[in-house]
Amino acid sequence: MADITRRLGWRHLRGAPTAHIRHHRSGKLAHDGPGLSFWFRPLSAALSEVPVDDRELAMTFRARTADFQDVAVQATVTYRVSDPAVAAARLDFSIDPDTGVWRGAPLEQLGTLLTETAQQHALDVLARTPLSAALVDGVSSVRERVAAGLAAEPRLPATGIEIVAVRVVALRPEPEVERALRTPAREQIQQEADRATYERRAVAVERERTIAENELASKIELARREEQLVEQRGTNARREAEESAAADKVRAEAEATRTVRLAEAEAARAVKLSEAEAARSVKLAEAEAERAVKLSEAEAAKQLRLADAEAQSTQRLSRAEAARTVTLADAEAARSVRLARAEAEAAREVGEARAQAQAAWLRVHADAGIDGVDTLHAHAATRLAENLPQIDSVTISPDVLTGLLARLGGGDRA
Repeated sequence: MADITRRLGWRHLRGAPTAHIRHHRSGKLAHDGPGLSFWFRPLSAALSEVPVDDRELAMTFRARTADFQDVAVQATVTYRVSDPAVAAARLDFSIDPDTGVWRGAPLEQLGTLLTETAQQHALDVLARTPLSAALVDGVSSVRERVAAGLAAEPRLPATGIEIVAVRVVALRPEPEVERALRTPAREQIQQEADRATYERRAVAVERERTIAENELASKIELARREEQLVEQRGTNARREAEESAAADKVRAEAEATRTVRLAEAEAARAVKLSEAEAARSVKLAEAEAERAVKLSEAEAAKQLRLADAEAQSTQRLSRAEAARTVTLADAEAARSVRLARAEAEAAREVGEARAQAQAAWLRVHADAGIDGVDTLHAHAATRLAENLPQIDSVTISPDVLTGLLARLGGGDRA
């Protein structure tokens, strides 16, 4: 499709190298050729674009053979427009001046023309060919007939069309017929396969028999060799026992000799060790005695020094303790004296205050005309009430109780 651009009422067309452009202006041919590029006015221009490249047209159609069997034909026709001017005159290849799109469907018209022409020639060939021959030689015969028919078709050159190649891809019968046709070949192949299987099994059986015979011969040979091996093992065992006994004898003699030598050496070493140990013990005892004497002397001296230091320390501590005790006793005595004086002074002042209070209290009762005995009784009751929390028990004599009841009775009568 050509590219068309707009510029102020003008149009610019740029064609492809495989597209033949024909430009008529006012009924006259202004531009004609492939891959053109030019300006034009849309109101006075008539444009046609004819593709000149090779094009593939795939087609599939059904046909009937001479024995009335339907087959499907798949073919491809390659064509090109050899005369663009004739094609543009016979088919509508005009394009829109604004979009560059074909106004019609020229390629579909060409496809219909080629398909129907090729189908006509293919049907003519297959109608006179039986199915078996069509399946064997039908592809080449149909291809040749279609190519010859399209080349001899007068309408194609008149339309400017040139056929480049014709290919028949496949020619297939109905699925049921195809399966039926495949059955004999399949059976034959199956028979060949069964025959090959039987032959393979026969060969396998023969090989298994040969293998079994070889295994039996191998077992016989192994048994014979095993017998020889057992005899050889017995001989080797006896020889090994004899060699072992001789070696044990030699080993025992050597061990006895070594044991005797080791015992003698051990005895000599023990004697030397005993002598050395005795000498070392004597030296250790002497050194221990000397060290004990020295330690005893040092310990005695240390004990003496410690006793002297302890006595001096004890004496100093006794003196300090005595001085501290005397000081504390003096302080305690002074504090006791001060406390006694303070308590005595406080008791004296409290006694004087109480005496004054009682004297004033007696004077007040005497001034009020109350009997002195009653006043004393009231005073005693007051003192008793004050000291009730400190009194465990109270003893009242009968004479006091009798006089008190008599006084209470006399008062009631009055």
